[in-house]
Amino acid sequence: MARVLYRRDGRLARITLNRPEVMNAIDDLLPEELAAAVERANRDEGVHCVVLSGAGRAFCAGYDLTYYAQATGNDRGTQDMPWDAMKDYAVMSRNTERFMSLWRCLVPVICKVQGFAVAGGSDIALCCDLIVMAENARIGYMPARVWGCPTTAMWVYRLGPERAKRMLFTGDKIDGKEAAAIGLAHKTVPEAELDAEVERLAERIAGVPRNQLMMQKLTINQAIENMGLRSTQLIATVFDGITRHSPEGLAFKRRAEQVGWKQAVEERDAGTYDWTADRPMNKPQ
Repeated sequence: MARVLYRRDGRLARITLNRPEVMNAIDDLLPEELAAAVERANRDEGVHCVVLSGAGRAFCAGYDLTYYAQATGNDRGTQDMPWDAMKDYAVMSRNTERFMSLWRCLVPVICKVQGFAVAGGSDIALCCDLIVMAENARIGYMPARVWGCPTTAMWVYRLGPERAKRMLFTGDKIDGKEAAAIGLAHKTVPEAELDAEVERLAERIAGVPRNQLMMQKLTINQAIENMGLRSTQLIATVFDGITRHSPEGLAFKRRAEQVGWKQAVEERDAGTYDWTADRPMNKPQ
């Protein structure tokens, strides 16, 4: 089954993440298929706008931890020690570049978020030009607490340093209302109105000549890139590998193998596990 679907609809290209049974979690092949779909839109001069969405009840729940964290032994997420940082970087930088195909897409990309756009799913969403969220949807990068650094590094460019620090120091998820209030999302609407809102915006954009849209997007994006985006992404992608091979990162991997990734994630997000000591936190007396 295709992990990413592509459909031309008038002046719109509709790209859909298509692993609904796991909330469109990212595996080894999804980034490659996503980039191929974006390139298909680039080659079609009749496409003026891309709508990116996720099938089912969520946009994207991040990397597939059943495979990357819970499975016993090493995989593309964790190497034998001592680990090769550049081998890790070669793998993860390819994924970063594939997510960034959305940023470099010749025409505007609208990301429609229902349910969750979290962890690696937030990386994908933040590479898009405009995010429209359901009010009850959640976005955040929880692996900032342990076992992750957002490789696209888009948080600081979308939010500025203080708000980006708040998100990445806590690993909190925020709802659509808060995301819109702080400028992370373009707009938030009740979930029942999400499809209609995205359609209105996409059709409005699609009425502009393609060359005009390309020039406006290139003008704005180059301003961000001149702030050092590529250098920041290089550091973030190397740091992401370090987080998975630090003592705390290896402890998280062991915990996921022992109790399953869902419990390990719950402990991480709730702050109830001491990853340095590799044991549950002592409860306050």
